[in-house]
Amino acid sequence: MIQRVTVPGLFPPPLYSHASVVEARTRLAFLAGSVPLDAEGKLVGEGDPVRQAEQVIANLTEQLRAVGSGLEHVLSTDVYVVSTETAPLSAVWDVVEASGLSAGPHSSTLLGVSCLGYPGQLVEITATAVVPETGRP
Repeated sequence: MIQRVTVPGLFPPPLYSHASVVEARTRLAFLAGSVPLDAEGKLVGEGDPVRQAEQVIANLTEQLRAVGSGLEHVLSTDVYVVSTETAPLSAVWDVVEASGLSAGPHSSTLLGVSCLGYPGQLVEITATAVVPETGRP
């Protein structure tokens, strides 16, 4: 269902692919940014990008479940981290890898940004995923 492509003429990416290709008749889910808020709307992990990344992955998992998909069906992500340094980006990426999200591997962009939408928010992940036939309503 998903063809993941690592381009031989490009630098081999660590644990992700350059592109993902899906058949045109496949149902796709385009997910809004998953944020580090709990069910009551409170920020989780203030000042801690790793804890926030864990909450973001948990919320992303719930978003996927709600549309009949899962982390293993994610084609592409954009991972936003508030930082001008690479260490917090790497720490957040470690959480992404540990979640199984990169098991595909999927295509991803990891970005350092100056701010995100909620006060104190340090991490956000957007995703595109396949909704398998078994997940259709």
